[in-house]
Amino acid sequence: MNWIKITTVDVLQDDQVMAFKLPEAHLALYRCDGEFFATDNICTHQHALLSEGYLEDGCIECPLHQATFDVRTGAAQCAPATESLKTYTVKVEGDAVLVNLG
Repeated sequence: MNWIKITTVDVLQDDQVMAFKLPEAHLALYRCDGEFFATDNICTHQHALLSEGYLEDGCIECPLHQATFDVRTGAAQCAPATESLKTYTVKVEGDAVLVNLG
């Protein structure tokens, strides 16, 4: 597996999202109820950064057209988005947050 440390647990509080641009991917990292989740950071409906959207109850709202996605599964929750986001496995080791890009 291709695990990459992208941050530490203290960087994000619950219901926050942060962008990480890596050579392999442009990610959005979310913290919900103490757990971390990662998806592509680009909305599948139209090019917009999800990390600039509103995160609530495990869903991120696109700042451009208010499409929402479940950050746990990547599933599109409402129009205008119909295509799910790619998700990435996240794990915490000590205080490090690692994402599997493989």
